[in-house]
Amino acid sequence: MDVEQARQGLAAIVGEEHVLTSRAERAVYCYDASVFRGRDLLAVVFPETATQVSQIVRWCHQHRVPYIARGTGTAISGGAIPTHGGIVIELARMNRVLEIDLDNQAAVVEPGVINQDLKELLAAHGYGYTYVPDPGSQVVSTIGGNVATNAGGMHCLKYGITSNHILGLEVVLPGGDIVEVGGKVVDQPGADLTGLLVGSEGTLGIVTKIVVRLLRLPEAVVTQLALFKSVEDAASAVSAIIAAGILPAALELLDRAIMRVIDQAIHVGYPEQAGAALIIELDGLRDDMPRTVDRVAEICKAHDVISIETAQDAEASARLWLSRRAAFGAMARLAPHCYIVDGCVPRTKLPEALRQVIAIGKRYGLSIVNLAHAGDGNLHPGIPFNKFRPEETAKVLQAGREILEVCVALGGSITGEHGVGIEKQNEMLLMFSATDLEVMRRLKRAHDPEDLCNPKKIFPLSLFSDAA
Repeated sequence: MDVEQARQGLAAIVGEEHVLTSRAERAVYCYDASVFRGRDLLAVVFPETATQVSQIVRWCHQHRVPYIARGTGTAISGGAIPTHGGIVIELARMNRVLEIDLDNQAAVVEPGVINQDLKELLAAHGYGYTYVPDPGSQVVSTIGGNVATNAGGMHCLKYGITSNHILGLEVVLPGGDIVEVGGKVVDQPGADLTGLLVGSEGTLGIVTKIVVRLLRLPEAVVTQLALFKSVEDAASAVSAIIAAGILPAALELLDRAIMRVIDQAIHVGYPEQAGAALIIELDGLRDDMPRTVDRVAEICKAHDVISIETAQDAEASARLWLSRRAAFGAMARLAPHCYIVDGCVPRTKLPEALRQVIAIGKRYGLSIVNLAHAGDGNLHPGIPFNKFRPEETAKVLQAGREILEVCVALGGSITGEHGVGIEKQNEMLLMFSATDLEVMRRLKRAHDPEDLCNPKKIFPLSLFSDAA
């Protein structure tokens, strides 16, 4: 099939104005926020309803055309790029909040709703509820994309990841059937199909409607910034805080390298002797908060804290959080591109993991900076580089693989929230046997026997008979 045939077929479903086929337009959708690039596309199509998505999927299966659903392209594992050409089904027009149901603590949204927009809508109406998942890309990433990768975020330590906040889905399956799984009633009979689909990275179908859980806003929220002499001291304090029975809403760790870059960008004023920072957010009952704040300060002091600052109001809290939220943007000062590694270790292994990450960086001559959702052991080493230099890119990717090997060796995982995509599909063999992976692939084949729905993702290429 050629581009013109694809344009005509898709335009009959969504209208001419909602199909992109120029060379430049198609090229833009061959990328996401990862270091990878997809193959040339036939078209990009913008449906507005689940029915249109179903018709597009049926058209793809009729003509054996690969397809992939896409949100805003913030994925950094390559899961949102068209590795086998075909068409991109862009869900940006499906961006409505369909229902706010406070009685059942739920909302119904379309996949193109921006994560932060839902939070702001709830806040603007003064409902006293929020949607908790907050990936670092929340101001631009869609809830549909968060569902695809089972995104985490800074508050997943206390509140869990995306899968803990998804009650039900409407999904267009390969072949075009529209099904609903889960719902507002929590205890659903039968297999947990919602759990199966969340985190499947768009390989089992296209989500067209999402029932999300809403939670009450806490009575009080307090943010603290603790500075330590070393990463080891900061990581030890993390374990001690949780061992004391305190469960912060967020525990974010920054090492000296990233603190220096952030300081250059937004002039935080970190002292030179600080080797690491912890951003600690506590929430809960107002009456209990002073005692908890004091107890956290005591624990940090027992681990050689240099200083600990407690924000006195919302503005001061936002200032403390700015250093974390500005981190990846600030790395643009170091190089044109940045490879963000996503791995997990048990939090007690965090000091050892970070030591080995630093050693890997020195061995490869790379300037690795370290951030972590420290409370749940989710590492995000950042490696600045120039992807237009092939030898440099190869070195960076190899260093990333070795970091994941360290994570698995320490009892962790190759991903904490970014998904597998194409970035880590071969690293799946670090965690799973060929038999384990074959069981997973049977699910994919049962749903999509022709492998047209986001094909050749997640699983090692060696397991595909045709990996081209």
